[in-house]
This record gives sequence, structure tokens and C-alpha cells, in this order.
Amino acid sequence: MRKPWVVGVLLAGVLLGGCGDPASGPEEPAPAAPRASATTHQRAPASPGPEPGKAPRVLYLGDSLAMEGQKVLGQELRRDLKARYTSAPYSGTTLCDYLEGTADRSLVPAADKAAALVRRLRPDFVVLQFWGNSWGYTPCMDGITYDKSPARYFSRYAADARRLTEQIAAAGDGSGPRIVWVSQGPDPITPDRVRRVNALYEKRAAASGGLVADAGKAVSPATGRYAWTQYLPCTAYERARPGFCTQPGRDRTALHRDDDYLHFCLAPTTRKPKPCPVRSPGILRIAREITKTIRQAAR
Repeated sequence: MRKPWVVGVLLAGVLLGGCGDPASGPEEPAPAAPRASATTHQRAPASPGPEPGKAPRVLYLGDSLAMEGQKVLGQELRRDLKARYTSAPYSGTTLCDYLEGTADRSLVPAADKAAALVRRLRPDFVVLQFWGNSWGYTPCMDGITYDKSPARYFSRYAADARRLTEQIAAAGDGSGPRIVWVSQGPDPITPDRVRRVNALYEKRAAASGGLVADAGKAVSPATGRYAWTQYLPCTAYERARPGFCTQPGRDRTALHRDDDYLHFCLAPTTRKPKPCPVRSPGILRIAREITKTIRQAAR
């Protein structure tokens, strides 16, 4: 890895503020809620999703990775599962932003906290996609960052994951949704951090009857789950769809832009966070893995 690229990546990490755009405010509130419906119990493994044959209700929350991919995930879920889908991502956030009781120090308004949305929408599944906000961009992390204190960072992150799980379950009022934790792809700067964040998601899912969608594996090389790469070989699915195999002559496709190692949108990051406006193979791979996990659980 060449030194100038390393410096550029480090600078990009600081400026992105933990997978958001620090110059941007949070996105607008979530769309109007559909009618409430009966849901399954989060803590009962025997109830993996909605009743057989019933279209699942899915709520998608997260940071800028969710912001950029929300439309593609909605398209995949609707086409594959006829899902009732709502997304409410906010760039630059982490788990504590979606906790009730953090309104004064949060990038997410009270109406869009996870528990508030669960009470309003009654989803069968709540999909959580968070990179980890290791730079402490959001005030609710109280200045705790991975680089300054890894032990405090992971302790706090684990506590927030537990609190968020508990708040979502309580909001379900005994018939709460199953949480789908989305594992993250490789980080070229701090690969061990992402590995430990994903392990935390797996532990939390196992403790609460949740699920893990290993979307990060879909954007990792076959030779190494945590080896970052800008390109991967095209899949048969991508070859069959114009624009998704970005370099067909070399049978490889781009996951990241040259100037952004973190996001998967192949369009430049904008000051105002918004869904990705161009076809982006990494976003599609992530969305398809999340959809597969929900499809298997909803059978």
C-alpha cells in the first residue's frame, strides 16, 4: 500500500465522521407509518417472522451506509418478499443515537428513535446497519473513540447494543420484532475494530433471539473476510445486469470510489445525505444478503 494513499484514507476517515458527512445535518423524518399489524416475539426462536404467506414489515435503521443503500434494499425486499418497508437512516450516527433518552445529544429526533418507530410501525424485523462511529462524531458517544481508548469504545458499544435491543423488545409489547444485525465489511485502517464490532453483533443476536446478515462477507474477497479491496470479481448476477459489472473487460466490479474507502455508493458524497443515485454493486450485494436473511427467517 503506497504511503500517499494511506494518508489520504486517514484524512477521509476523519472527514467522514464515522460514515457520515460532518457538514450535513440528519435526514428528514421517516415517512408516514403504515397500519399496525401483529408481529412475532423477538425472544422466541420458534417464531422466526411473520405468519407463513404474510408479507413481512421491515424497518431499516442505520448510518450513512444505510442512508446510501435504503432505496436498493427496499426494492429488493418488495420484489422478493412483497415486504412493507420503512427506512429511517441518519448519516453519522451510531447505536446510541437511536436510544430513547438521548434526544439532547443525538442526531436522531425523538420521533425516529428505534423504540418510537417500533411502537408506531409494528415491524416484524428491524434491520440495524452501523459501521461503528469510531471517530466519535455523534455527541451521544460522549467523546469515546476507538483510537483513544479501544476498551472504553467496545464497552460502551456493547452496552448501547444491549440497551437498544431491550428498548426495541419493550416497544414490541410482548410481540416485538426480530432484530437483524448487519455485519460490516473490511476496514483498511482498523481491521480488528470491525472484526470485534461484528463479533459483538453476533453475541447480541444470540442473546436476544436476533439474526445476523453477513453482508460484510458479500463485499470481501474470498481469500480473506477482513481484507479490504476496491474491486471484486463480477458475479453471474452482475454480469447479467448492465452497469453492475463495472469493468466487464477485466471481469471485475468496483465496490468503492478511488476517494472513498468506506462508502459503497459510486457517486460522490454530498453535503446533504441522500440515497445513492447511481448503480453501485457493493450496495446491491449488501441489500441482497439482508434480503436473503429475512427471507429465510420469514419462511
